[in-house]
Amino acid sequence: MSKILVIEDEAAIRRVLVKILSEESETYEVDEAEDGSQGLEMIKKTDYDLALCDIKMPKMDGVEVLQNAKKIRPEIPFIMISGHGDLDTAVNTMRLGAFDYISKPPDLNRLLTTVRNALDKKELVKENKILKKKVSKGYKMIGQSKEIIAIKDMIDKVAPTDARVLITGSNGTGKELVAHWLHEKSDRSDGPFIEVNCAAIPSELIESELFGHVKGAFTSAVRDRAGKFEAANKGTIFLDEIGDMSLSAQAKVLRALQESKISRVGTDKDIKVDVRVIAATNKDLQREIADGKFREDLYHRLAVILINVPSLNDRREDIPLLIDHFASIITSEQGVVTKKFTKKALDLLKSYDWTGNIRELRNVVERLIILGGNEITEEDVNLFASK
Repeated sequence: MSKILVIEDEAAIRRVLVKILSEESETYEVDEAEDGSQGLEMIKKTDYDLALCDIKMPKMDGVEVLQNAKKIRPEIPFIMISGHGDLDTAVNTMRLGAFDYISKPPDLNRLLTTVRNALDKKELVKENKILKKKVSKGYKMIGQSKEIIAIKDMIDKVAPTDARVLITGSNGTGKELVAHWLHEKSDRSDGPFIEVNCAAIPSELIESELFGHVKGAFTSAVRDRAGKFEAANKGTIFLDEIGDMSLSAQAKVLRALQESKISRVGTDKDIKVDVRVIAATNKDLQREIADGKFREDLYHRLAVILINVPSLNDRREDIPLLIDHFASIITSEQGVVTKKFTKKALDLLKSYDWTGNIRELRNVVERLIILGGNEITEEDVNLFASK
C-alpha cells in the first residue's frame, strides 16, 4: 500500500486529485491537507511514499514545505503543482529536490505517469538502502597477499573520483566485491548502487531493463517504467558480465557515457542522468572486439581504470584468512558452534586447485562445517572436500 499526501489549498482541485488517485489503484492510500502547515505536520507524523504539493498556498507556500520536509524525511519524493505563473518556481523546486512538477489543471495521463514514476523511484531507493546495509555487513575484502593489497591501494586512489572502472577476472574471484568497495569509498556512497547482471537478462529485454520503457513500447509494456540508469542517478551502476550485452544495448550505453543522457525504449525523449559506471567481465574483451561481439569504442570508454582480480590459486596465502572469515559467517547462519580447522586441514585446502575460486572455497567450507566433526581435520577434508 502506497501512502500519498495531497497538499492543496483549493478544495475543488484537492478533491479532484484525491479522487483520481484513489480510483487509479486500490494500493494507493490518499490523505489530504488544506495548507502547507497542515501538510508539514502530517509528514512529521506519517511515513508517506509520495507528496503532491501546490506551490502557492497561504501560511506556508510549497517551496517552504518542500525545504522543511526534506530535512525531516528526505526520502519522500515531491511532485509540485504549479499554476501558469508558477512554472519558473516549479522548475527551481526540482533543484531543491522535487521529483517533478505538473501544471494546473492537471492532465490525467501526465499526472498518473508522474505519480507511478515517483513511486517506482522511491521503491528502488528503499531497496537500495536495504542492499547497502547488507553490503556493509556482508562484504569484506579479506586477504593480505600482495595482489589484494595492490587492489585495495588502487581502490583507495580511484574510488573518490568519477573515473570509470573495468574489473576483469575469472568467475568467483570477487569482482562484485571490488565494485561494492569502489562505491562505498566514493563520494557517491550516499547515493544508490544499482547492480545489473547482463548475462542473466534476455537480450531482447536488456535495453528496457537498463533504460526503461514507455507504455506500448512492446506487448507487455502496460505502463511507463524507469530503467536502472535512472534508478542509479547520483550514484553508481554496476554492469556485471558486460561482455554478454547485445550490440544494440552497447550502443545506448556508449551514448549514456558520452552525453550523460538516456532515452526509454519507445521514445526519443532525452533524460539526463548523473551516474558513475563500473563494469565487470570474465571474458577477454579484446578477443570479443576482434570477433565483432563487443564495441571497441565502448571498451575504451569503460576501461579508464583496469582492475584485474586474481584467481584464488594466485593468492593461496589468503586461503586460511578466507576460511576463518567464511567459517565465522556460516556457523552464525547455521546456528552451530564455531569450528576450528587444524593446520593439516588448512595446508591440504591450500594445496587444492580452486577452479571455482572464492565462491567454490565458501561452498567447501560450508560443507565441512555441516558435515565435519567439532574440529575440522585432514580426514574431514579428504572425506567431504576431496576434489
